[in-house]
Amino acid sequence: MKGENEVAQRVMITAAASGIGQHIAKAFHEDGAKVHVCDVSEQALKQFREEFPEIGATHVNVASEAEVEEWFDDALDDLGGLDVMINNAGIKGPTAPVDDIDFDDWRECLAVGIDSYFLCARRASPLLKAQKSGTIINLSSTAGLFGFGNRTPYAAAKWAVIGFTKSLAIELGPYNCTANAICPGVVRGERINRVIRGEAELRGIPFEEIEQQMVSGQSIARMVEPREIADMALFLASPAAKMVNGQAIAVDGHTETFHIR
Repeated sequence: MKGENEVAQRVMITAAASGIGQHIAKAFHEDGAKVHVCDVSEQALKQFREEFPEIGATHVNVASEAEVEEWFDDALDDLGGLDVMINNAGIKGPTAPVDDIDFDDWRECLAVGIDSYFLCARRASPLLKAQKSGTIINLSSTAGLFGFGNRTPYAAAKWAVIGFTKSLAIELGPYNCTANAICPGVVRGERINRVIRGEAELRGIPFEEIEQQMVSGQSIARMVEPREIADMALFLASPAAKMVNGQAIAVDGHTETFHIR
């Protein structure tokens, strides 16, 4: 928690009305930060605003340059500045062999999963450099560290996030700012359930069998809890991590192999 004389961090988080993003928003709010989130789901935003009325929440399609620009204007006015930018947006994309994937589906997955990170970092970076403090935290995945058959658009986006993050770290470091990527493993929640259902349907085997296969390649063979991702984000935004820069940090119980058979 913040001490009496410490200034509250100002935090923006994409796709944070539900799932991992909501857990991150809640963790920063409980830590005393001023938080503003966005999401593309009106229903999720409605529920979020009811549960967290103190947190700013805006409807935004983060793949739209114009909407991201408008969100930054509104959120910065609400927060009074920016210290932590967390890019969390992503969609699972199609589950199919690469030869069966439509180009439009490919582009949609990358538009949300990497283009939006660029759009937000482009606005956040000059603010952080000007004040010579702050951090950008990008959500990648263990799919950004390993191949992921039948999920090529998603894996491509997550690999791109890591390269983007390491490049941002080079640009931000001289200004006393950092950029890091969190690589979640199999995180409990509806998002992974959608992935498992898609894989089970593609292969014609039970949901439970896919679920077991997804964690069987980990040293700690269980799903990651969303709060465990939020805890890593809190650490990376804290003074304790001021020399952690350009890293892709897995929170996954140690993935040894990442192949679903």
